[in-house]
Amino acid sequence: MKALILVGGFGTRLRPLTLSVPKPLVDFANKPMILHQIEALKAIGVTEVVLAINYQPEVNRNAQLLKRLEAKLEIKITCSQETEPLGTAGPLALARDKLIDDSGEPFFVLNSDVISEYPLKEMIAFHKSHGGEASIMVTKVDEPSKYGVVVMEESTGQVERFVEKPKLFVGNKINAGIYLLNPSVLDRIELRPTSIEKEVFPKIASEKKLYAMVLPGFWMDIGQPRDYITGLRLYLDSLRKKSSPKLASGTHIIGNVLVDETAKIGEGCLIGPDVAIGPGCVVESGVRLSRCTVMRGVRIKKHACISSSIIGWHSTVGQWARVENMTILGEDVHVGDEIYSNGGVVLPHKEIKSSILKPEIVM
Repeated sequence: MKALILVGGFGTRLRPLTLSVPKPLVDFANKPMILHQIEALKAIGVTEVVLAINYQPEVNRNAQLLKRLEAKLEIKITCSQETEPLGTAGPLALARDKLIDDSGEPFFVLNSDVISEYPLKEMIAFHKSHGGEASIMVTKVDEPSKYGVVVMEESTGQVERFVEKPKLFVGNKINAGIYLLNPSVLDRIELRPTSIEKEVFPKIASEKKLYAMVLPGFWMDIGQPRDYITGLRLYLDSLRKKSSPKLASGTHIIGNVLVDETAKIGEGCLIGPDVAIGPGCVVESGVRLSRCTVMRGVRIKKHACISSSIIGWHSTVGQWARVENMTILGEDVHVGDEIYSNGGVVLPHKEIKSSILKPEIVM
């Protein structure tokens, strides 16, 4: 079985992290975002993953990492690169030869920003049971007016229509960015900039061949910082529900916390809830961390306090510093002792010597 992951975009919403690595390689819960998806695909028997990448060759520059992933997971990973932006359907036409084989089996398509429990095995069973041409995952949301809503027949899952950002309530299920498609869907897509959600799926739905399965468990599009932090909370919560041995425990831990085994944590710290601490990090004594991600190689000095923030690779936070309110530090940023950051977004390789009192971008 094969799968295509739509890597696309420039990752502008996750800058300054995406100034150092392409978005799918940004760490989420201590491993690259895209690895969560590839591992889930591998677990249900997918043998080849095609990464549909845009006309920026940055993912190609990380070819060594992809080779390492291939070897580690024993799965074939290839890239299909656009020469112009092709939207969300064009990349399928471009990768047609990589996706089609003699088996006639359906293939998965995933958006690279989506984090969930990936119930892909259940989706295969659902797809076989309805006999349609395409299956999409949908997820229930509290505020459907912000999204495109999928209107479906509740008992069978047959999709009737799509309503973009409805003013009146038509339903609360939205496209979750995980699809299982028969190869015949590729015959409907031309090699040009085109949208799978707005052009391809409505046509299949009008022929009554599109079915939607409601996603069990959590779902989040983690393509922007606030949602990334929320996604981490949901992900760690799902680990807790599975009684995962990956979660840290101890007198200094509150709630759900992920600590890489190579990280060092000093005396008298209080860590959690909803924290991920990456490989090689040093957290000195008396530090307080909550609702934050601390990426590989970061040093947090004594008595610093960090909440609701993302600390990029190899950065330093000084003694008694306070970092909060969606502060995002790019790679190799150094925050001085006793500095306060209230929502600062700091580009890579900067030194912060004076406090950031209101949310702003520090170039």
